[in-house]
Amino acid sequence: MKPAERYALTFPGTPGTQAPQDVVVVTRTDASGPGGHPVYEDESGIVRAEISGTGEVRMLASGGHQSPHVPVHVHPLT
Repeated sequence: MKPAERYALTFPGTPGTQAPQDVVVVTRTDASGPGGHPVYEDESGIVRAEISGTGEVRMLASGGHQSPHVPVHVHPLT
């Protein structure tokens, strides 16, 4: 299956609060991740993820001391 050009990543809200979930749109880059799948990033370049053609996600740190959260939902965009 050919990977999508963009994905919407949905992250949980702050635990213990009524905060809404966060949705971040990421776009495919020319880079490949450690698993050989395309790397996607948001407009700021802070949120980076390797996403396989089957929708498996590996979050990638974009800077030092960062421990990115795993999204609860990944949705390809057309």
